[in-house]
Amino acid sequence: MIFTIFKKELKDTLRDRRTFMTMIVIPVLIFPIILNLFVGVSESYSEESATKKVKIGIVSEGDNSISKELKEIPKIIGEKEIITYKDTLSLIKDIRKDSIQIGLFVNSNFNLHLKEKTAAPIMVYFNATEMGMQDRAEQYLTIIQNNAKRKRCQELQINESELNPILPSYVNVASDKEMIGKLAGGILPYIFIAFGFIGCMYPAIDLFTGEKERGTIETLLTTPVKRWQILFGKMGVVVLSGLLAATCALVGLFLSIEVFKLVEDQALLSIIHSILSPSFIIALFALLFPLTIFFAGVMIPIAIYAKTFKEAQSIITPLNIVMVLPAMIGFFPGIELDLMTACIPVVNVVLSTKELIAGTLETKFLILSFIVMIILAISAIFFSYKRFDKETNVIQ
Repeated sequence: MIFTIFKKELKDTLRDRRTFMTMIVIPVLIFPIILNLFVGVSESYSEESATKKVKIGIVSEGDNSISKELKEIPKIIGEKEIITYKDTLSLIKDIRKDSIQIGLFVNSNFNLHLKEKTAAPIMVYFNATEMGMQDRAEQYLTIIQNNAKRKRCQELQINESELNPILPSYVNVASDKEMIGKLAGGILPYIFIAFGFIGCMYPAIDLFTGEKERGTIETLLTTPVKRWQILFGKMGVVVLSGLLAATCALVGLFLSIEVFKLVEDQALLSIIHSILSPSFIIALFALLFPLTIFFAGVMIPIAIYAKTFKEAQSIITPLNIVMVLPAMIGFFPGIELDLMTACIPVVNVVLSTKELIAGTLETKFLILSFIVMIILAISAIFFSYKRFDKETNVIQ
């Protein structure tokens, strides 16, 4: 009987164009669009940063060689133009107007400091909202500083290597897979959770509030079917819709990589292939399944309570932020899956997925996260049943 109700409601749901778009079309397209946009913007920004001509303003209170040294720096760092200013006020004003991008103030004691073998100060002005300008300024001054240091060592007849008693060497022991999992692994579960929630939303509203609006819920309740069977049949469609939306998002990721070839780096491709293994997908859906049941169990009581489709939508839509917001924890570095975070709903799914991608997930924390989500899912089902069993909520 539950399966009969499930089939009937699934057919009605798939006939609805809005639900079909939310469950299948948008999730499949979202990854290609995001990756295409990300790759395009990154390439455009990298090309612009490399080729952009930087105007450098200099305020000098005395004779110095900074302008000359800047002009002699090879163009490998980027094109540059040197402009002389009389005071820092006009220099700062032009930086704010983006007439120049970097400003240098060299005081009158600059050459004296160099002669006396002391540190010669240079004030650097830049606009922090102009991405990359601080890096360009640091690159230029590092070259000038190294030249001055080399010259001073020659004057003092000192071997430069003698000034560095320790030569540290840093070795990153984390694999590329771990780096991707820890740094970018939060994006994948965030999108799956977001689409899992959205995929549940419209079917939940349509199958409960929509039936109340259409006046068909009374007819269904007069049939010789137990109320919990009706609830389970309808809830099955809601849960399937959420999982289908998450699956379509995964399909979109596959299409982006394998069909549209948006990722061209072969080393990165091999890492992604190793991540998207059958064991990873099974473990991911093992976590998403109880989470989707929990989403359905939260939405269904609201849909049962609401008297109109618009009312249900206005209540559930803001709930999307509350449910998906914890998924943003995955974007923060340093937050690991441990005994405490494994007990926090949604957060445990995100962090478990990150660890799965990185290949560093401990089985005990995966089991604990799964148990917590199962308990939450059962509680949500029980709560939905209590609301659906209440006559005043179902009948308008």
